[in-house]
Amino acid sequence: MSVRAGLVGVGPVGDRIVRCLKERDFPLAGDLCVAATRARTETLGDEEFAVQALSEDDFENSLEFFEGLDVVFFAGREGAKGASATWAKPAIERYGCYCIDNGSDFRMDPDVPLVVPEVNMEAVTPDTKLIASPNCSTIQMVVAIWPLHQAATIKRVVVSTYQAVSGWGGAAQTELCEELERLLECGCVDNCDPSIFPRPIALDCLPHIDRFLPNGYTKEEMKMVNETRKIMGVPDLKVTATAVRVPVQIGHAEAINIAFEKSLDADTARQILSDPAQAPGVVVIDGPTDDPNAIEFRNAPEELQYPTQADVLRDEYKDMVLVGRIRDDETVPHGLNLWCVADNLRKGAATNVVQIAAQMLEQGILG
Repeated sequence: MSVRAGLVGVGPVGDRIVRCLKERDFPLAGDLCVAATRARTETLGDEEFAVQALSEDDFENSLEFFEGLDVVFFAGREGAKGASATWAKPAIERYGCYCIDNGSDFRMDPDVPLVVPEVNMEAVTPDTKLIASPNCSTIQMVVAIWPLHQAATIKRVVVSTYQAVSGWGGAAQTELCEELERLLECGCVDNCDPSIFPRPIALDCLPHIDRFLPNGYTKEEMKMVNETRKIMGVPDLKVTATAVRVPVQIGHAEAINIAFEKSLDADTARQILSDPAQAPGVVVIDGPTDDPNAIEFRNAPEELQYPTQADVLRDEYKDMVLVGRIRDDETVPHGLNLWCVADNLRKGAATNVVQIAAQMLEQGILG
């Protein structure tokens, strides 16, 4: 059974959606239809696409892009506001499209499910025409902690994130490269593009992602709080976050501290997260290191292995959530610490929306 699909947005996430569709042999009926704010030719997933323009000034003609499509992937921000806010509901009402949105416009809408397939795919039914995909940092955290919640019920989560510049967009990746070049040439970076980051990101960490709110937190931090509660179905779950931008191109890392209602020690958590049946999408990289240099050069036989952001660029890990540094929190009853890493453009965005569509196909909702 094949599916007629469209893509709105041609940035880094749009590119990864095309790659994910190809790699997973998603059964497309004909060519993928692509649209953005202006018509042009773009290379996505190493393939050239003729991109159709979507313009509010030419709304009726633009809306015809959606005619005949079964599912549309919205890759995120496209223009002055999220593309889905302009195009998704008209496409649903006029043409009956299923719309899977990577943008933030509808994530907290009580009538729109916020979905991570490993956690709450049951929220999608044949009547669910609009589906939201969470923030990248939220996705990887809930994939890692949901199996533990099933085992011992989480009371509180404290998370600190270390997020790659690509979470802002492709221009931020270019900005980091240019700043590093100036740093190597001149020994310092005394200016930056203020429309991207408030200060240079090269060899620095900025505890500032998105706008600050009256409570002193940033929007990114509150997204993690509110989205986690909605996805896990625990509206009063205690979650607090500190989100930090780091000079890494791709890959978000998170240090997560969890308090449970019941006993769950590190060994048991490691067993749960190592079981694909209990923790789909998780790869545990933990325990004694197999690096011979640990003994030969660092004289550290006690050294443990752990995942880093560089690991998620490897083919076998690009769609997974990597977990390590699993250890008991000795300061509180039933406490646990862990470290988790994922590719923010893949599992944190593109892979998640393609997984949603694939499971809709399996369930007979699509096609």
